[in-house]
Amino acid sequence: MTINEIQNSIIEEFAVFTEWMDKYEYLIELAKSLAPYDEKYKTDKFLISGCQSRVWIYARQEGETIKYVADSDALIPKGLIALLTRVLSGQKPEDVLNANLYFIDSIGLKDNMLPTRANGLLAMIKQMKLYAAAFAANT
Repeated sequence: MTINEIQNSIIEEFAVFTEWMDKYEYLIELAKSLAPYDEKYKTDKFLISGCQSRVWIYARQEGETIKYVADSDALIPKGLIALLTRVLSGQKPEDVLNANLYFIDSIGLKDNMLPTRANGLLAMIKQMKLYAAAFAANT
């Protein structure tokens, strides 16, 4: 699936929720479904600065695409990174770099986050795009 197809799917999933608390509960469910994160990558090298919670993101290139794995010690950021990895993992570096992550606004995340959490989300996106830039430079 393309980045936009995945984003549209996420928008549809969140459309069933009318209350923000329901959306937060869904984020927590997504956090619980995130694939296990290898403890060897829970180091400062993979820790995202700018996040209020501890968030780790590791990326590797698999053929022409990027595989992101991530974890957090808090459920809401873990749900957010679950969404981001769902959208960006398995995509080509150039596509990640050019991605317009419109699902964030469409599902109301940006409008319903504390500024510190929004800054953390931006830091996650920035790190994922930095990985993509590094992989793109090596191809």
